[in-house]
Amino acid sequence: MPFTPAEQIWMNGELVPWDEARIHVLTHSLHYGTGVFEGVRAYETPDGPGVFRLTDHMERLHQSAKILMMELPYSVEELVEAVKLTVRASGLPSCYIRPIAYYGYGEMGLNTLPCEVDVAIACWPWGAYLGDDAVTKGVSMKISSWTRHDHNTMPPAAKTTGNYVNSSLAKVEALKAGYDEAIMLNNAGWVSECTGENIFVSRGGRLITPPLVAGALEGITADSVMTIARDLGIEVRADHLTRSDLYICDEMFVCGTAAEVSAVNAVDDRTLPCPGPFTTAIAAEYAKAVRGQVDRYKDWVEHVG
Repeated sequence: MPFTPAEQIWMNGELVPWDEARIHVLTHSLHYGTGVFEGVRAYETPDGPGVFRLTDHMERLHQSAKILMMELPYSVEELVEAVKLTVRASGLPSCYIRPIAYYGYGEMGLNTLPCEVDVAIACWPWGAYLGDDAVTKGVSMKISSWTRHDHNTMPPAAKTTGNYVNSSLAKVEALKAGYDEAIMLNNAGWVSECTGENIFVSRGGRLITPPLVAGALEGITADSVMTIARDLGIEVRADHLTRSDLYICDEMFVCGTAAEVSAVNAVDDRTLPCPGPFTTAIAAEYAKAVRGQVDRYKDWVEHVG
């Protein structure tokens, strides 16, 4: 999706002009996919830009780095302040934020231990990933021919750059086949997640989402959605799903920082009710929560000052 750049990017402790935020062609992570990153959003609020669950995202960045045995040179608290500084410097009322940590130039080969870690934070205006009307009109899904990677192959609990080769292959396959998004199954055939979103289906008056053991990323948006659903009186549980469960569900939606809450209107050309009542209610509450408009979720929004 095209985007308009901000004026500055935070790199290794200082703001630099957007066009000068460069890396060397022999940057280690460019060759081996050993970076970790986050997707975060700042929303326009009456008190200025507010970043949704910022500390939780920076904690997950640290967790991803730990799985890779990557020593981040900045604490969670320092990264939180760096994000706020970057958003303030952009002057944007709302934006998508991309923190990334990667092994820089200076050492080639698979051994990361001698490599230094660089960290950058960029932000830019970006609408809903699956379309601004995805919550009302829904998006079409295709079960991918690509299998979601296994916990002992490429750990899905880590949000690493290399992991997303798997997602990119599935996404492009779906788009070229005329669908909006792909659904990944794991090696056992259970539903895992989409290429960048967690999955929720409604069956028998309850919401079901695949468990983390199925290969889904522990989504921060998904956690928010489950909290909102339960507060609305909706039963939510994690359980294994087959592709057939998706075909015959009462409704389905996906969620993620980029996609927010998006309804699904079809899976493999099987039409689904769209948008369903759970999707509509949760999406409406989520849209208010991320903008600091719901008192019980005020702590989720961290203002940049």
